[in-house]
Amino acid sequence: MAESFVCDSLGINSSGHLTIGGADAMFLAEKYGTPLYVMDENTIRDRMRLYNKALEDFAPNGGGILFASKACCFKRMYEIAKEENLYGADAVSPGEIMTARAAGYPMEKLYFHGNNKTDRDIILAMELGVGTIVADSREELEAISALRRKLSMTTPQHILIRITPGVDPHTHKKITTGTVDSKFGTPISTGAAYDIVKYALELPGIVLDGFHCHIGSQIFESTPFINAAEIMIDFIAEVKSRFGYEAKKLDIGGGFGVRYTPADPVFDYRKGVEDVCRAVADRSALHGINPPFLALEPGRSIVADSGVTLYTVGSVKHIEGFRSYVSIDGGMTDNPRYALYQSRYEITRADKAGEEKSLVCTLAGRLCESGDLIGENLNVQPVSRGDVIAVLVTGAYNYSMASNYNRLPRPAVVMIRDGEPYVAVRRESFEDLLRLDV
Repeated sequence: MAESFVCDSLGINSSGHLTIGGADAMFLAEKYGTPLYVMDENTIRDRMRLYNKALEDFAPNGGGILFASKACCFKRMYEIAKEENLYGADAVSPGEIMTARAAGYPMEKLYFHGNNKTDRDIILAMELGVGTIVADSREELEAISALRRKLSMTTPQHILIRITPGVDPHTHKKITTGTVDSKFGTPISTGAAYDIVKYALELPGIVLDGFHCHIGSQIFESTPFINAAEIMIDFIAEVKSRFGYEAKKLDIGGGFGVRYTPADPVFDYRKGVEDVCRAVADRSALHGINPPFLALEPGRSIVADSGVTLYTVGSVKHIEGFRSYVSIDGGMTDNPRYALYQSRYEITRADKAGEEKSLVCTLAGRLCESGDLIGENLNVQPVSRGDVIAVLVTGAYNYSMASNYNRLPRPAVVMIRDGEPYVAVRRESFEDLLRLDV
């Protein structure tokens, strides 16, 4: 029985090989080596277009997509975002800002996030002309205002203030960001959010465009987003009542869920956008205020299911009465998500993708860490040394979280465009590893 995959970019060709965006996985592994990140460009573009069209159709007073760079940050991603005419991109570090700049991405379309931006970070962003800074604290507001005076900048800096709406989306605690007890933002429920807005409105050198919130990731229902949108519109209305200021923009963040395995729910992204937009429109009408321009920040849901990671098997150890370990030539250096979150994946042997998965295994990395696993109790076809294994849905938070632990070079990223591969990020060399040593 043929394999049924959780993402549309995957298939099986006449040789029984896994295909990614129409490209043969075995050919890719042989040509580019393993470990290897492979991403289907068409899938990325299709998802960006879906989001753009949904906001065009449903946003009550205009809206736009900000690509969440942290999900997958390299130059080609910014080029694609620019080519697809996204409203902008969010960056969470000076490194992401500089990557966008190197790709020729318009600085005025960047939104700079982060709960602890240093003075150096803020100066870099302002000098490069980053369009919007999403301020996370009173101290950051003070720093932006003071640094603009120090640098003799005459035009004000546009900002959003990150607000904590107090919504628990019941996802993994390490990717929950919208509860009151969070390092991010300023909570509404304590009254602190109103204080920080009042302070921002009095500061010179800044223009408050509106508010930002984010409740978490891997959320498979609209209800938490609707709740957050309604709370934020209530907040906007109360701010107008108290201070006479009506926010022009509301950035509701990202967090729509992605299917990593068949056990995960199917989430309709277009319907999710429609639900949030309707909540914004209805709640704004209830309060008699203008609906704000609505920004969304999808990242994982744009890139995750475009990606596959290819590995070569080194050994198979069957420990009677316990488990079978399949060891590969990568690990937590190129995919730390299982070590961090116990994330589930589907895997397949790349040259026998349609055959029965009769082996239950622990997929183990090559690192000197017993916790260096990609997954446990995974079903795969029988494998031996030299076989190629594909781990599916690795387009998000794999390359961007990769490290050089155990002094291993990071893999290349190969993009597939209309079935044809090209290198987007070259494989790191040993010379690269040694380049900074003095």
